[in-house]
Amino acid sequence: METMASRARSVLFEPRTTFREVESEFTKPGAIWGKYILPLAAIGPIAGAIGRLVFGQRIALTTLTSSVSISDAITWAIISYLLALAAVFVLTQVISLLAPGFGGQKNDVQALKVAAYASTPVWLAGAFSVYARLVLVGVIVSAYSLFLLYVGLPILMKVPQDRSMGYTAVVIIAAVVIFLLVSTYTLF
Repeated sequence: METMASRARSVLFEPRTTFREVESEFTKPGAIWGKYILPLAAIGPIAGAIGRLVFGQRIALTTLTSSVSISDAITWAIISYLLALAAVFVLTQVISLLAPGFGGQKNDVQALKVAAYASTPVWLAGAFSVYARLVLVGVIVSAYSLFLLYVGLPILMKVPQDRSMGYTAVVIIAAVVIFLLVSTYTLF
């Protein structure tokens, strides 16, 4: 069994090989949540809370910041964390429910694998939320998740090649909408 760090590294730098390996792994959802999703999804909320305490909270659509109390920073971090976890859950459901419509298999565990591993860049980019001016860098790094969806979806969800582009496009649109909904809270 790979460690979280080695799995994240292989997902980022060898996605095709990694998704092929992951496809045949027998993994329980609890292990994916406990050993991968929960720790990685905490990066952004922790960095954001620290950033809010040190640099203040950014005021939307301005360059101004306001000071933040410890309780406000912790509350923001908890809500951001829960939203990140909910986003993975919703994306998993979308991936699994849409697959049969494109000739693939409905499989919640395989869908969770795709959602979790494709979310890796988003979670790692969460470290940039420590300083508001770095948020754009985080968004750019997060865009790599879309490529990971493109690579992982056909492999894990068994969508035929002739229908995989349509399936991938629909899932990517859903992922972008989910990301935008979550980020409206977490970016400010």
